[in-house]
Amino acid sequence: MLENYLPVLIFMAVGIVVGLAMIVLGFVLSPHRPDNEKLSPYECGFEAFEDARMKFDVRYYLVAILFIIFDLEIAFLFPWAVVLDKLGVVGLVAMTLFLGILVIGFIYEWKKGALEWE
Repeated sequence: MLENYLPVLIFMAVGIVVGLAMIVLGFVLSPHRPDNEKLSPYECGFEAFEDARMKFDVRYYLVAILFIIFDLEIAFLFPWAVVLDKLGVVGLVAMTLFLGILVIGFIYEWKKGALEWE
């Protein structure tokens, strides 16, 4: 039974050794010459003034969840549109029901003020 898995184990071992060798070579051969510009804050232009682990408002997460929901809606619409002629009326009714549920959820979120940004 080991002869069945031996090529896989050899492949994994070679992959791990090559990966670790590249990391070690990077640390050993790379130049270590830090200067003020390399140590400066990246892209923001100013020094950090707060802790990186500050609390975020829950609205960020709500917007992210809403984006995922409506992004998935679009992801379902494209394949459905491609095969709509093969699905017939049943496919049309199913997608109408799916979109109706999402529209009801969207209207609910809108009425609750989840889309309002202060």
